[in-house]
Amino acid sequence: MSHTYTKLLTHILFSTKNREPLIATPVQPQLHAYIGGIVRDLGGSALTVGGVADHIHFLVLMPPRIALSDALREIKSGSSRWMKDGQVPNFAWQTGFAAFSVSQTRVPETLRYIETQAEHHKVKSFQEELLEFLKGYEVEYDERYLWD
Repeated sequence: MSHTYTKLLTHILFSTKNREPLIATPVQPQLHAYIGGIVRDLGGSALTVGGVADHIHFLVLMPPRIALSDALREIKSGSSRWMKDGQVPNFAWQTGFAAFSVSQTRVPETLRYIETQAEHHKVKSFQEELLEFLKGYEVEYDERYLWD
């Protein structure tokens, strides 16, 4: 095959450092748009970005030329710098991230899930949510290293 063809859909989530509620409601749409711009600059497409005061979710379509960890380093450092410069001087993201592949048939459901984060978190914490994802995707983890 002379060309590379991919469709790598990934649901990504990560928290603010120590799950501090640093993403105020008024700034959330701007932060989400900023992250979408970083993804676009990396050659990808953010299908949606959402979240609440202490964490963020997004569904992205990334090109195969960039490793996910490299993309996340750019996304987190760029958005953290943007938050520190104009919004929250002590802003920081947690060290790690969680990322899960999404099949094309699950895209509508995943989009709805990300876009309705405020509703989910009226009854469920970020910690509970992350543990459900890890268990549902059968990801091995050591809870001692999940929270920073």
